[in-house]
Amino acid sequence: MDQGIEDFDAAQLEAARVFFSRSCDFIMGAVSLSSLPNVDLPEVAFAGRSNVGKSSLLNALTFRKNLARSSNTPGRTRELNFFNLDQKLMLADLPGYGYARASKTAVAKWSALTRDYLRGRVNLRRVFVLVDARHGLKSTDIEVMDMLDEAAAVYQIVLTKLDKIKLAERQSVLARTQAAIAKRPAAFPRVAAVSAHKGTGMADLRAEILSLV
Repeated sequence: MDQGIEDFDAAQLEAARVFFSRSCDFIMGAVSLSSLPNVDLPEVAFAGRSNVGKSSLLNALTFRKNLARSSNTPGRTRELNFFNLDQKLMLADLPGYGYARASKTAVAKWSALTRDYLRGRVNLRRVFVLVDARHGLKSTDIEVMDMLDEAAAVYQIVLTKLDKIKLAERQSVLARTQAAIAKRPAAFPRVAAVSAHKGTGMADLRAEILSLV
């Protein structure tokens, strides 16, 4: 079992596999608070630097290839995109941050919308902050964590692209990340580590999310 994720038993893993295999549909891309979908369902959100692999992770979570569009071009997600999983869970894909080529006006608008969403979303169960395992936490990740701590929005770090680093390096980046969140008030104590490409850690992440529903 991968380090950093709770050991789920076979029944929990199977229940999560079945749950995430059910229908999952794109609902809308919101550009303002007034256009957000209703709050009838529990919700989890995915945040991370541009090109950290959010779209790939969402596709892998739901056993789909094109649920969320993935691209090698950073900054593609410019709205809050919502996906309805089996009428039981809402998945929110937040705009990537740390993308310098976007205009300052556009970045400020996306950032303000994301902040307002995180502070006021009453049905938000957890924010999964994706971090590239090759690079670890960057200053922009720390800024987002500061914002989440201030908003008292529970978040969990997910190290992505685990297949891109050697096995010996995984424990090191995991330990550094674990230490960085140790005293943060809104940080969930476990760090997840996954590879959307290889499937490493994905079964456990599904079970983690299902436990929130």
